[in-house]
Amino acid sequence: MIVWLASYPKSGNTLVRSMLAAYFFSKDGVYNFDLIKNIKQFPNITLFENLGIDIRNEKEVIKNYIKVQESFNNKNSVQFLKTHSYLFNFYDKYPFTNLNTSLGVVYIVRDPRNVVTSFAKFSNYSTEEAANAMINELHFGGNLAAEKNLGERSKVWTGTWNSNYNSWKSFKNQQRYLLIKYEDLINNSEITFLKILEFIFKINKSKFTVDQAKLNNVLKTTTFENMKNLEKEKGFIESKTNKKTGEKIPFFNFGPQNDWRQLLDPKIKDIIEKTFEKEMLELGYL
Repeated sequence: MIVWLASYPKSGNTLVRSMLAAYFFSKDGVYNFDLIKNIKQFPNITLFENLGIDIRNEKEVIKNYIKVQESFNNKNSVQFLKTHSYLFNFYDKYPFTNLNTSLGVVYIVRDPRNVVTSFAKFSNYSTEEAANAMINELHFGGNLAAEKNLGERSKVWTGTWNSNYNSWKSFKNQQRYLLIKYEDLINNSEITFLKILEFIFKINKSKFTVDQAKLNNVLKTTTFENMKNLEKEKGFIESKTNKKTGEKIPFFNFGPQNDWRQLLDPKIKDIIEKTFEKEMLELGYL
């Protein structure tokens, strides 16, 4: 059954994914970039191609979301999937997922005033463009000509920052929802990661046990600085290229040092706070 790792882009999803990959898919908990391949992203346009679905027809792709999930879903074990999609019914009748394929969701959220600067850098946007995307854009990707870039080929219906966050709350009603704040993951890594592990064991109806040695290695090797150094040494498959200069844009850029108080234009800060006031108050960001 699928456990979703869901979030709006640049909110800490890759960190959670990396920590879980190191814990569940290594012998010793020591992280490396190969491990993250065990937790794939959805939607992945290649999966639809492999089932003979016409990927040029967006409605056909959406219509087959559940079919594709069923094609690789193992009902007898936990399978993690990362997504930046928001949870809704397309065309009012085609759901993103359902309770027959999904065990639950770990939703990762981050202060949108910090998301905007990180998103701008990663996407080669101005902060104004990034803020506009967070407030108004409903999807990213979908360039089928980008043969070498899976991220650009797969259209992801993110929704706006607040619709993404609000949509996944529907799993709360089934007690299959865990909210994780990026800030807690950075400032209280061990406690926060243990919450994630406990939740996964709980929804899988398994006895909660912790391999402390493995946990310690996960915490040591998934720090932002270590991940940044790994990217410098090995490169990271999910980083993007600046289309104007041809240079790689570092995926691990500011991390915990991304402080909106120092980096964000006050006008953009005000726009974000006004637009997302309800959610930011609910999350304690205001």
